[in-house]
Amino acid sequence: MQAMDWRMIMREDAAELYRQREKRVNDAIALRVPDRIPIEVLFGFFPAKYSGMTIEEVMYDPDKLFDAQLKVLLEFQPDMDQAPFAIRFLGPLLEALDFKQLKWPGHGMTTDHTYQFVEGEYMTADEYDHFLLDPSDFMVRKYWPRVCGNLKGLEKLASLHGVITYYMGFNLSIAPFSLPEVAEALAAMQKAGAEAARIAVHSRRYTQKAKEEGFPMQTGAFTQAPFDTLGDFFRGTKGLMLDMYRRPDKVIKACEKLLPIMFETAINATRMSGNPRVFIPIHKGLDGFMSKEQFKRFFWPTLQELMQGLIKEGCNPCPLWEGDCTSRLEIIKDIPAGKACYAFEATDMLKAKEILGDTVCIRGNVPLSILIAGSPQDVKAYSKKLIDTVGKGGGYIMDAATGLDDAKPENVKAMFEFTREYGVY
Repeated sequence: MQAMDWRMIMREDAAELYRQREKRVNDAIALRVPDRIPIEVLFGFFPAKYSGMTIEEVMYDPDKLFDAQLKVLLEFQPDMDQAPFAIRFLGPLLEALDFKQLKWPGHGMTTDHTYQFVEGEYMTADEYDHFLLDPSDFMVRKYWPRVCGNLKGLEKLASLHGVITYYMGFNLSIAPFSLPEVAEALAAMQKAGAEAARIAVHSRRYTQKAKEEGFPMQTGAFTQAPFDTLGDFFRGTKGLMLDMYRRPDKVIKACEKLLPIMFETAINATRMSGNPRVFIPIHKGLDGFMSKEQFKRFFWPTLQELMQGLIKEGCNPCPLWEGDCTSRLEIIKDIPAGKACYAFEATDMLKAKEILGDTVCIRGNVPLSILIAGSPQDVKAYSKKLIDTVGKGGGYIMDAATGLDDAKPENVKAMFEFTREYGVY
């Protein structure tokens, strides 16, 4: 009986901590002053290294990944966490597809090196019209066979919209499914689907365990800026950079075509998770890739519309600006106030606070150079500067500049402990 009472008390304490952490972060996003500055991080593969595991181990063993992530969660106590499986437990799924857009341990990378994105031109310049006519058809018959070696047989399929021909043409559209190459591709998809289902099971299991320990999840959905989707996955950086000059209207039309798809992706996920915060990594809308005028013409219109649409649905867009975007702070200010959180990797944080402080919550950005090569005192000094300036008056979340993969444990500990002690309002 005593043990049962003790467990009940622990559950009640965890539930209260969960409510406190959720409120702390929500207050920051809403530009209210919380009890103290929240702290969240993207742990990356830091948990594996902290537990003495290789990256290859956690990419293939869900139980090891679960234990490693839970260990850092309980030891460092962030205000919110991330279920790691959809972005870390990828090995079996990638192998099932013979995936070409990543290199990972055992497949182009060493055992203890994080996976790397392999950007390429997976949609040629003369394929814009096909993409604009039917993105789904292009994805299945062109894109998937190019990025997944085991799905090459899908090239043999008839166009997906070809079935809209009444019953006389239905047989012509279905016939290619009898081909051996197509059957092999479908078998690979079934195997990959089983691995994707495993990822979902472990993600739910971890999310529930974290909740039982008193920790909410940072986000409940993931989407991208339409321009980034076009550049990252289809045209590549070089191709899209040239397209802005050679075929600008096609670029704009493609971004507009992708917009409802990116919106639907986020909304469906938030409804499933019950978590309104939507993670949006920003890759190409930065100072080093395009001019301010190009940003205003090509990148911002569809990203702005995406975020405004999410906000209307009760969501909180949480873009991570992966680089310096100081020159366009005035532009990205144009969204409803108190509804979004902007995380910055290399942007001038003082200018960000000055320009955006009455509009969005600001998150970041202790440099990885300090967390990897500095001392705990260096980390505390930088954290103090952020708290004293960007944290003034609320609307701020402490974080590193980006994922913690190679950070020193003692420096990570210093960032967490100092923020909890010094960041009290």
